Amino acid sequence: MNGRKELKTFMRNAISVAEATRLVLDRVRVMPTEEVPLMQSIGRTLAVELVAPQPMPHFRRSGMDGFAVMAADTKQASIGSPVSLHIVDNVPAGQVSTMTLQPGQCIRIMTGAAVPEGADAVIKYEMTAEESGPDGTELCKVKGVVAIGENVSPIGVEITEKETVLCSGVQIGAGEIALLAMFGIHTVQVYKQPRVAILATGAELLRVEDALAPGRVRNSNSYMLAAAITAFGGIPVVMDQVPDDAVIAKQMIRKAILEHDVVVTTGGVSVGDHDILYDVTQEWDGDLVFNKVMMRPGSPTTFGMWHGKLIFALSGNPAACYVGCRLFLRPALRGMMVADLIPEPRIMATLTVNYAKSDRFTRFICGRMSEQAGKLTAAPVGYDMSSVTVSLRDANCLICLPGSPNGYQEGALVEIIPLKGICE
Repeated sequence: MNGRKELKTFMRNAISVAEATRLVLDRVRVMPTEEVPLMQSIGRTLAVELVAPQPMPHFRRSGMDGFAVMAADTKQASIGSPVSLHIVDNVPAGQVSTMTLQPGQCIRIMTGAAVPEGADAVIKYEMTAEESGPDGTELCKVKGVVAIGENVSPIGVEITEKETVLCSGVQIGAGEIALLAMFGIHTVQVYKQPRVAILATGAELLRVEDALAPGRVRNSNSYMLAAAITAFGGIPVVMDQVPDDAVIAKQMIRKAILEHDVVVTTGGVSVGDHDILYDVTQEWDGDLVFNKVMMRPGSPTTFGMWHGKLIFALSGNPAACYVGCRLFLRPALRGMMVADLIPEPRIMATLTVNYAKSDRFTRFICGRMSEQAGKLTAAPVGYDMSSVTVSLRDANCLICLPGSPNGYQEGALVEIIPLKGICE
């Protein structure tokens, strides 16, 4: 082993995943905010609190098609002995009756329409029949009893005035945008999305459009990272591939960090002679926070700051690249948009197979979780190798196995990180 390689190995001090995550999150800075049209806010992170300017509903609302009545008028009604009420008005949704209901009267009403003054219940159509009276008036035969308030949504039953409807930091989905629209919020204050530059390194890499060549592979990591960053809420920018030249690499990374909010590199972070990213971090004027994590795959994952911005140097192996991306980049990006500033959430599951590999580092294994007999279970999926890509396709969780000299037995309770598809 030459002296240069020995020096590199010596300078790498492995830290725990928890410590690495804390170091990343401690350096996260919140993005500025911007105002966007309502339709452009979908999937974005709300930057302000939404307080209800009025109650919802702001009028007494009918819960179904039927007749607005006074409940007292139905006390004697039954299928065998219906009560006749005079129909005095018709209220479609979106209109308001000008009449005040009197005893012995009812008003035809549609779902969602405003319940007229004087009415305190709505009886559904199925419990009524219509007929003409002897004088040509319209009558409603009521065939059942309704209670006061039945099928009527009171004012503010869903949301009261000045109630907090949405908190800052919530991701705007279908339910959130429905509330924004309902309260007339046509422009929305959201956090800007971090622009993330992606640079792949390695002389072995081909472009996606290139023909295969012996000993070379196409650059898939950049596109995997782009998909993940999009799902995390960021804006990916796939840059030109970095050649195996430390001087050019440093220039490209410097340019990327000046023009973007975050830089992510893939490849070139281990201790081989051609791992130029390590050389760059030894010669730059930035802050190298850590360069080895007690995890597999992805132990050479490196993180630093340059010009006040975050730079993540991830492994070139696909599974290792994704694990580093999920464990460190996702919490950072979400923290930049104040969606949450926490490590990746984990839940417990039962391991359904033996896992014999022993290690002093924590292993993160592509797995499948499912429910069996009312409990959550998990098992590795595909090939457990950092260079394998297909396992990412099939995984819906990462199984977290802390270092153990004996591996893990079937039935062990383990932590997993759920994945909604591999990117989200």
